[in-house]
Amino acid sequence: MTMSAADTTVIFAKLEAVKDIRSKTVQLEKMKSRIVQEVEQTEQEDKCLMEYKQEMELLMQEKMAHVEELRQIHADINAMESVIKQAEEARNRARDHAKLIHNNEYQPLKHDIDRMRREYLGLERLPELYETETDLIAPDYFDRPMQKAEWRVEVRGEDLMQPLGMHGHPGHSGNSTPFLAPQPIQGPSKPEQRPLPPATGPPAPTFRYHWQQPPPMKSCLSCHQQIHRNAPICPLCKAKSRSRNPKKPKKKD
Repeated sequence: MTMSAADTTVIFAKLEAVKDIRSKTVQLEKMKSRIVQEVEQTEQEDKCLMEYKQEMELLMQEKMAHVEELRQIHADINAMESVIKQAEEARNRARDHAKLIHNNEYQPLKHDIDRMRREYLGLERLPELYETETDLIAPDYFDRPMQKAEWRVEVRGEDLMQPLGMHGHPGHSGNSTPFLAPQPIQGPSKPEQRPLPPATGPPAPTFRYHWQQPPPMKSCLSCHQQIHRNAPICPLCKAKSRSRNPKKPKKKD
């Protein structure tokens, strides 16, 4: 049985169509594979983004905690500067009052007593105030100018991690009132000190700084750096963080 020219043309056309279909089908499968691969990559990156956002939220919470600590530290520094200024004013008032009594009342009365002892009784003069109070008053105590203290606080990094109450005044025992009392003035000879009468003034402010425990940390198994305990991804080396004590799956009954 012989085929006509028309049948031959149809058969060749079908063969060409099969060849073209096969070629395009292979191309379609490759495109499908690429699409699936890109979708899987998209899903994987989406999961990573969720983990990164969680890590970012933890870091922002930690940052805000430090910001609040610094704000409270600055507020306490301002309050401490006010207390220091009040203490200096109280000290200066006590010093001026003592100098006024010494020069205008004590010295004239002592000179009069010394004169009467010498003229009527033949006795020696009374000892000077600095001779009896050598541990407190120097000979030139009332002639020396009162020096203004220059307060320059250098805050180190480890100091920021400690509450302000740990750096209190040496004589501070928990009550804020002694802060306003003038400090004893030390003489040149003996270390013993006698406190002056406390000066009146407004009470010292209550410091608002409270110690906040640092967030729990753990070591990254890849770079061994300290990261947040709940961080799923190490922010330094981008390695996934795995628990050293993973939960065991429950056994099915």
